Amino acid sequence: MKKNETAVYVILGSKSDTEYAQAAMKVLESFGVSAKLWIASAHRSPQWLEKVLRQGEAADVSIYICAAGGAAHLPGVVAARVLKPVIGVGIPTKYLGGVDSLLSIVGMPSGVPVATMSLGETGMKNAAYFALEILALGDKNLLKRLHAFREQQALEVQNTNQ
Repeated sequence: MKKNETAVYVILGSKSDTEYAQAAMKVLESFGVSAKLWIASAHRSPQWLEKVLRQGEAADVSIYICAAGGAAHLPGVVAARVLKPVIGVGIPTKYLGGVDSLLSIVGMPSGVPVATMSLGETGMKNAAYFALEILALGDKNLLKRLHAFREQQALEVQNTNQ
């Protein structure tokens, strides 16, 4: 990965979802992976979303993490526009708790895949870890750091039993 390259775009459907995005941004930052956060609604600002995606493609962004609530079309719209991995995260909603978001994201038609994580903060963290695993396919140093992270997780669990 080039020094100034942005590897991951994190795109949210609403500014109110920023608290969830911070979880993913922290994970990516802790591994030294550059990411940029955008607010772009598939429904309320489709032209802006197109501009963000054109910029991402011009910058050779590797992975898109997209989070939205409700109808949650953002991940699917992004997947339809780019030929890079898209990871979708549902945002918890007031009336259906996020099940609506989750079902919207997993319901993609054949040929337009979106990898789908769980809801909210945990979903955002796992989206970041999954993005790191994808990036590590071409980065042995990142792969080593991920192995060390997993080993540390295992030690923490083992240490709770002593």
